[in-house]
Amino acid sequence: MAEVPQIASGMDAASEPPLPEYTRERRRFHSSRAWHRFARQPVAMGAGFVLLVLFVGGALVHQITPHDARINLSAEWRNHPPVLSGWHLFGTDNIGQDILLRTLYGLHTSEQTALAATLFATVLGVAIGSIAGYRGGMFDVLMMRLADLLGIFPLIVVFLVVYAYFTPVTAWKASVALACFLWVPMARVVRAEISALRSEEFVQAALSLGASDRRIFARHLLPNGSGSIIVAATTLLGQVFIVEATLEFFGLGVSTAIQPTLGNLIGDGYRGVLALGEGWWTWAFPAGVLLVILVCVNLVGDGIADALRPPKHR
Repeated sequence: MAEVPQIASGMDAASEPPLPEYTRERRRFHSSRAWHRFARQPVAMGAGFVLLVLFVGGALVHQITPHDARINLSAEWRNHPPVLSGWHLFGTDNIGQDILLRTLYGLHTSEQTALAATLFATVLGVAIGSIAGYRGGMFDVLMMRLADLLGIFPLIVVFLVVYAYFTPVTAWKASVALACFLWVPMARVVRAEISALRSEEFVQAALSLGASDRRIFARHLLPNGSGSIIVAATTLLGQVFIVEATLEFFGLGVSTAIQPTLGNLIGDGYRGVLALGEGWWTWAFPAGVLLVILVCVNLVGDGIADALRPPKHR
């Protein structure tokens, strides 16, 4: 009797077949559908446009402003109220510095700190959450207990200690310090998503065919969990803005003498009103910009969540 050739039950990582073209097309189709659903939401699109204008203006402040924010004007312009004509639309402070210019510079630093901290926290949270959700075991237990431990301590108390050993505090130091504590929500979201996806049939089929862990992450888990990661990152961005502004309001963040931020501008302006008799505009306009950013971030996050949600759940 002729010998029947044995059929291989698996394949090694080197012989893994490329991703089928129809799968790539289906992913591009779903991405296009999500974008069209987001574009049909005028509130979210408007909030995104406002955020884009503010972030671009903050990023290009050194190129679009006539002079440095710390340059003092003549004595006649000190503590001048807002005017609709001329350069000082937001008024000036008690040493003649233009509030509009300082708000733009503060937006530049706060934007840089918030985006960098969100990026660092997202990368760290996705890495820890993915491994914990996929592998489980002792690593999962240790990371989640570490997350619980970090969640016990109030951030303000923690940063009292952190900032005491890293003075003078710059935007990059603040970003790293914030990311070391704010990765926890992202890690929990990713862990839950990866744990749920790992039991799906398409992941089990890939495992039975001998696909490597790297391929499963790159081709199946992360692409299918990207929606939750994007929504969580948007929420995290708003949280970073709030935490950073709160800490700097109490003088725990970047000093105004080093770099103006929205938080320390609000704090210095408020204290100037109480102690030096400065006008309300010294803190109200930076606070208004921060409020607009927070509202727009939340609206964009809600729009993204609605666009990525399956139609049967919308």
